Amino acid sequence: MESQSDIAAASILAWYDRNRRAMPWRALPGVTADPYHVWLSEIMLQQTTVATVGPYFERFLARWPDIGALASAPLDDVLHAWQGLGYYARARNLHRCAGVVAREHGGRFPDNEAGLRDLPGIGRYTAAAIAAIAFDKRATVVDGNVERVMARRFRVEEPLPDSKSTLYDLADFLTPDQRPGDYAQAVMDLGATICTPRSPKCLLCPWSEACTGRDIAAELPRRAPKKVRPLRRGVAFWLRRNDGAVLLRRRPEEGLLGGMIEVPSTEWREGPLIDRAEAEGMSPIPGRDWKLLPGFVAHGFTHFRLELAVLSASAAGDPPPSSHWCPIDRLGEQALPTAMKKVVAHAVRVENG
Repeated sequence: MESQSDIAAASILAWYDRNRRAMPWRALPGVTADPYHVWLSEIMLQQTTVATVGPYFERFLARWPDIGALASAPLDDVLHAWQGLGYYARARNLHRCAGVVAREHGGRFPDNEAGLRDLPGIGRYTAAAIAAIAFDKRATVVDGNVERVMARRFRVEEPLPDSKSTLYDLADFLTPDQRPGDYAQAVMDLGATICTPRSPKCLLCPWSEACTGRDIAAELPRRAPKKVRPLRRGVAFWLRRNDGAVLLRRRPEEGLLGGMIEVPSTEWREGPLIDRAEAEGMSPIPGRDWKLLPGFVAHGFTHFRLELAVLSASAAGDPPPSSHWCPIDRLGEQALPTAMKKVVAHAVRVENG
């Protein structure tokens, strides 16, 4: 007699064979997936939508068609190509991981979860996804879509994040030995197209009859109240040379926006706005005749909100350590994160009236 998990797997795989989504990184039916494609797409898809990732994936693949090409690329090129995807630690780890695979693994990804998790930037979810999709190994793949499907199918009313371990165990219970890669993609597709966050299409779901949370599906998964993000403030320094070049600085490799290029700024901290005298003491080139530009730049990060005032001045001479002068018409070539692009746009708009 077939078990509950066998029946569940058979029904959703049959649904997937009819309804699978076409994606640039997804192998055609019967074709073995390329581990490089799976890895690259999974890193890009972390906290980013499928629609956003598609063009980035295709551009990366055209520029760096294999792991060796990506490993040989300058980090600045990778960071620049990543602009717009956010969470830049992913790009740094992507580059580091490519180097490790190229140098230490002969350009081949490990074919098991344990080996994959030893690589930079690969956690439990990504390792499981690569193992299942690229190597057809049984692995429990749980992303936000899968958590939502499990919470509804098994009527898990305990709020996230406390219910994560329960939802993982339920996903593991249903994961089959056969076609684990297709199964993982099937459940993710189900969550993305049928078991959606709002207005789930329960009548079209292959698991509808077995779903015990169908009557309250739109309420699941429940979530604990979000914490209010704190507000941090700082001051950015807009320094222009006589020829119009702008002073830029590379951020430290470790920490937020590590290795990215920035308009120099003070530290970002909670509490009142840093006063003028203290801010000027943190400037990259002291002794300037600073002008406070009207308004401020606002940006939201995952864990905090940021407000930056902007001080403007003229300067000359050699740049400070870790800094360089950049012609203003070449700022688009720099690996500037979104917050710094906002600083540039604000300063240019104010100064040009």
